[in-house]
Amino acid sequence: MIVDAPLDSSGAGRGEERAPAALRRAGLREALAADDDGQIDEARLRDPNRDPASGVIGAAGLARAGGAIAARIGALIADGHRPLVLGGDCAILPGICRALPPATDLWFVDAHPDFLDGATSPTGEAADMDLSVVTGYGPAAAVGTDGGALIEPSHVHLLGHRPATDESSRVEAARIDPAIRQVNAAELLRRGAATVGAGLAGDGDGPAWLHLDLDVVDPRDLPAVTYPEPDGPRWADLIALVTPLARADRLLGMSVTDLNTDEDPDGRHTRRVVEVLTEMLVG
Repeated sequence: MIVDAPLDSSGAGRGEERAPAALRRAGLREALAADDDGQIDEARLRDPNRDPASGVIGAAGLARAGGAIAARIGALIADGHRPLVLGGDCAILPGICRALPPATDLWFVDAHPDFLDGATSPTGEAADMDLSVVTGYGPAAAVGTDGGALIEPSHVHLLGHRPATDESSRVEAARIDPAIRQVNAAELLRRGAATVGAGLAGDGDGPAWLHLDLDVVDPRDLPAVTYPEPDGPRWADLIALVTPLARADRLLGMSVTDLNTDEDPDGRHTRRVVEVLTEMLVG
């Protein structure tokens, strides 16, 4: 079941907001032979201003979007569907996690840890801090919760992120809860992406959610993202990592974020994403 959540947490309507529609035009639904649950209309942000209390752009709008995402995803899971949520950026994740049952594992594949908060984020974008929010370290009020962890840190696997290289990323790395299990990009490639993916897929029998931020891919293969990071997995590595996770029996659903169509004027990277997702999900 495909559902669109075109949230761009800059509030400026960047290309991430248009990614779900672009993926559909490129034939994703047909390639997956997936049912269609349409778009979450409230999952948009039109306020580019940073909230002085939380430090987050568009805090009130984010809270509304998070509630709408939680309601839709919760209903789909309750009806026995396995949703594929097309973002938007990583700010969709807190809403999704609000809909997940206790003790859900989170497989978080991203070039960045997303563990800043409203004070430490240089941008104020909620996509800088989504993992900190869902584990109880971020500005929960800005995404419509009362605080506390939506996902226990010990149930989080942070995969493919790059090492800290500047002051902001060093601050971010220092904030990460030590209970979060980390396999950075270099270790992922050293151990073998297929080995890491298969090990995680077979480790445990409780529910799991897979979150894929496409900026995890090395920009030599996918430059059409807002915040590219070098030295990441290539497409083949990503397919090897994600395929066993995306096909795990215990998976509740998957979110895909951060394709920036502004950086893909001829659509070739969008078409490649469709090919990769199809290979991961159906072979």
